[in-house]
Amino acid sequence: MSNPVSTTLEGRVAVIEINNPPVNAASHAVREGLINAVLDADANEDADIIVVYGGGSTFIAGADIKEFGKPPQAPHLPNLIDEMEGISTPTVVALHGTALGGGLEVALGSHYRIALPTAKFGLPEVNLGLLPGAGGTQRLPRVVPIAKAAQMMTTGAMIGAQEALELGLVDEIAEGSDVRAAGIAYANKLLSEGAGVRPTSARAPSPVAEGELDAIRAKVSKAARGLIAPLKIMDAIEAAITLPFADGVMRERALFMELMADDQRSAMIHAFFSERQVGKVPELKSGTPRDISVMGVVGGGTMGAGIATSALLAGLEVTLAERDTDAADKAFATVVGHLDGALKRGKLNQKKYDAIVGGKFRTTTDYADFADVDLVIEAVFESMDVKKDVFGQLDKICKPGAILASNTSYLDIDEIAAMTKRPEDVIGLHFFSPAHMMRLLEIVVGDKTSDDVVASGFALAKKMRKIAVRSGVCDGFIGNRILNTYAKALNGAVLAGASPYDVDRAMENFGLAMGLFRVADLAGLDIGWANRKRMAATRDPREQYSEFHDKLCELGRFGRKTGRGFYIYGADRSETKDQEVLDMIAAERDAKGIAPREISDQEIIDRYMAAMVNESAKVVGEGVALRPLDVDITLMNGYGFPRWRGGPLHYADTVGIEKILNDIKTFQKEDDFFWQPAPLLEKLAAEGKTFSDLNG
Repeated sequence: MSNPVSTTLEGRVAVIEINNPPVNAASHAVREGLINAVLDADANEDADIIVVYGGGSTFIAGADIKEFGKPPQAPHLPNLIDEMEGISTPTVVALHGTALGGGLEVALGSHYRIALPTAKFGLPEVNLGLLPGAGGTQRLPRVVPIAKAAQMMTTGAMIGAQEALELGLVDEIAEGSDVRAAGIAYANKLLSEGAGVRPTSARAPSPVAEGELDAIRAKVSKAARGLIAPLKIMDAIEAAITLPFADGVMRERALFMELMADDQRSAMIHAFFSERQVGKVPELKSGTPRDISVMGVVGGGTMGAGIATSALLAGLEVTLAERDTDAADKAFATVVGHLDGALKRGKLNQKKYDAIVGGKFRTTTDYADFADVDLVIEAVFESMDVKKDVFGQLDKICKPGAILASNTSYLDIDEIAAMTKRPEDVIGLHFFSPAHMMRLLEIVVGDKTSDDVVASGFALAKKMRKIAVRSGVCDGFIGNRILNTYAKALNGAVLAGASPYDVDRAMENFGLAMGLFRVADLAGLDIGWANRKRMAATRDPREQYSEFHDKLCELGRFGRKTGRGFYIYGADRSETKDQEVLDMIAAERDAKGIAPREISDQEIIDRYMAAMVNESAKVVGEGVALRPLDVDITLMNGYGFPRWRGGPLHYADTVGIEKILNDIKTFQKEDDFFWQPAPLLEKLAAEGKTFSDLNG
């Protein structure tokens, strides 16, 4: 390939352009081209100053993902940056678009930095289970305050140009949109001022108050929830403060290699690539997305309002239907409240906000107003009869080619589609609550759903900035089907002797933000109760059914919204354990003849993971999920499974499929109806293969 780095001379300024579209990734060719260009410019007697900038829409936006997992080739990024910083010719990096990861580290290795007003900066390596490994942990604390350096590196959050200027990360913000011209103008200004080299490594670390580093570390540790990379970053920052630069770099390298060898890094790399792979589904090869610019929503409750908000933020026009004027007005106010929040957070500008509330969003009580929508999604009560009635009406009203979608969490899309004369236009779009914030969208493909409609669902997800996962039709689809299974396993742990509070503690220590019973209280216990009543007629009599959920609901204890569920909630949002819940569970054990025993946190997690992996293997084996990675993405983005564990099936590969099978066989002695190994799990174990082998 041609050299992606080129140099021109503009007066006494050597101008180096990086041109490696689309994001100027720091590939081997870029690294080699840049180090040669910088050294050549430094040796050029006609050049008194150097400007480095990115061609196209951005500066270096990170590493080249095509090189992930391959042996690194020299020149390595740390060496490139050291060479840049150590030359005798002053060097300016002109920044636009994004300077992320290695891109920002390159910028930190220059002597001066100028940015366009729209530029953004970040060190997101923590999201891959790593730390900035090219001197970033040592140089950033010499440029910005320690607390901000820690925040940027331990969260991966980006900052804008104005904040970067205030912090000292950049020296100047340019006017206009021509990054090359801005860099040259700034370089000439520096020349006129007689500016010399200014290596970041020679600067003293930003001052730190007594006890400040310990306070930052404590805050980071609390937020990390089992992720080790943020804590290693804090170790590297401490080295930047306490050690000479060269020794700090050596410490950074040692910490980086520790993370490279850790399972968390491989799990987060798996998550990173799986999110890029999950949208590659067969229907996109043959299906053509339909234009979706006008959308209808049936139902203005929590889910419907959230879906409408998400669509509006994506630029769609939305009409929302409710049963009467009061309900429609309430839904309008809810959506506007969401938009107010987006406006305050900078996710929406005033002009777009005014356009939405001024007419792009409307409410109605008449389905006839859906006559010209491109897609309509129902978000009504989870009842097959109710949904069939809605779809029967929509089928008569909506224009030919309009897509009819259901937000059902469990119900049969094919049965719903049969109520229409256009089953090929019917699809499931299962959003997760709150829909305007949660990233996951299950796209449920019915037997007769056309490829064009599937392609349209994925295009809509992209427009709404959702992570879309294709699911086949079954009760609960991918996520809720697996949730129901591991919930039964954990209910079984409670009947065997654990408390709901033991389960929540074990799950949260495992890395989830909330345990099963806290989540149930937050969602509302009545939701699960309604689903269990729906399934009661088909429940196998051999199932060990846990009744304590239902008994709470019969007492009107639905969780947070009623102030009492598995926990007692105070007006100040306090949370306490409930002895009555424990008494209720003890009574159920007695009635069933179960002698409780001590259940360790490890056994709770073993039950949780064995049930989750086993059901996931059934979901993949039956073709409900296309690949194991589809399950991993669903559980990580919709159900709180820790990203640093890579999803349940990556986790199974990490601990070993034989370990999962052995756990299932152990628990089978207690309940041989529930604990039945999935055929795919047994097949993989027999063949010595992993779930990863099925990802393609």
